Amino acid sequence: MGQTLSEPVTAKESSYCRNDQYRVGSSCMQGWRINMEDSHTHILSLPGDPGTAFFAVYDGHGGATVAQYAGKHLHKFVIKRPEYNTNDIAKALKQAFLDIDYEMQHNEPCGEQMAGSTAVVVLVKDNMLYCANAGDSRAIASINGQLETLSVDHKPNNEAESKRIIEGGGWVEFNRVNGNLALSRALGDFVFKRANKKPEDQIVTAYPDVETRQVQQDWEFIVLACDGIWDVMSNEEVLQFCRTRIGLGMQPEEICEELMNHCLAPDCQMGGLGGDNMTVVLVCLLHDKPYSDLVQRCAGTSQQQQQQQQSSHAPDTETETETTAAPATPTAAAAVETTTEATPADTDTNKSDAPAMEL
Repeated sequence: MGQTLSEPVTAKESSYCRNDQYRVGSSCMQGWRINMEDSHTHILSLPGDPGTAFFAVYDGHGGATVAQYAGKHLHKFVIKRPEYNTNDIAKALKQAFLDIDYEMQHNEPCGEQMAGSTAVVVLVKDNMLYCANAGDSRAIASINGQLETLSVDHKPNNEAESKRIIEGGGWVEFNRVNGNLALSRALGDFVFKRANKKPEDQIVTAYPDVETRQVQQDWEFIVLACDGIWDVMSNEEVLQFCRTRIGLGMQPEEICEELMNHCLAPDCQMGGLGGDNMTVVLVCLLHDKPYSDLVQRCAGTSQQQQQQQQSSHAPDTETETETTAAPATPTAAAAVETTTEATPADTDTNKSDAPAMEL
């Protein structure tokens, strides 16, 4: 897990931005770690391509340099790829990950450091969503209240990942690359990248997987977060946590803050769970409607599900055997302590925060 503080740093850096299509909130927290190594980006309209949105979380390790550089520049590498202009967005994303990795290794001070970073990116263009992922940060979506997984974690013990690591000259020990790194794809980590190997074949590669989806009117929100969240909660738990609070009328950045508070370990003796830096970006899809419409939609579905749950536990009066109704399960809202509210900055520009990394 690495070194930890005697007390967690729970101050949060939160922000939001919005237009007719999105209401986006984000927040990051250092937690128990000695330094904050996360970075994130939310851009509602890419420079040179208005109407295309770009969201990303970068979870750094070994230092903040790579995550910070990616937070400031990865989207620029994407839009200047020739494939981007021919609308081959998936290929543009894959090549942009490799381009920025090469740039950092050969032309930036990052190449001399033992730092790396995950990268999970969601780009939305013409109602098509592209999710590019390298590492174990993660993105999910809520579609009419149902989970849609947008990325797959890259871990050294995955069969395909392990095969590439071994063929590249490395090994997997204690579910870590060379007994050290707990993820198998990342920007940076140049000690694992050799000149005689193609970028896709490196022990630790920056080459991402890309998932493509068509965004319909029933898409509600997207969550991007580092593994400090996903190590503590499942995809479904995060979805329900966020959806319940949207239904209560909370703003996205407030939900991000509560989610981090919920995941924060009460002490640093939990095997690393809840002790990491944390970053969350919550992208609410508005579809040219006010945020209140999404609030009502999430609230209405939640109430209906609760009524169905209570009905399923009600006694069956038509049978001779007496039954006892089980108590209703408390909602996520009732089970989580409210966090201290941070005042978000009202801005329509992207914001890349402190670094993000973890071994």
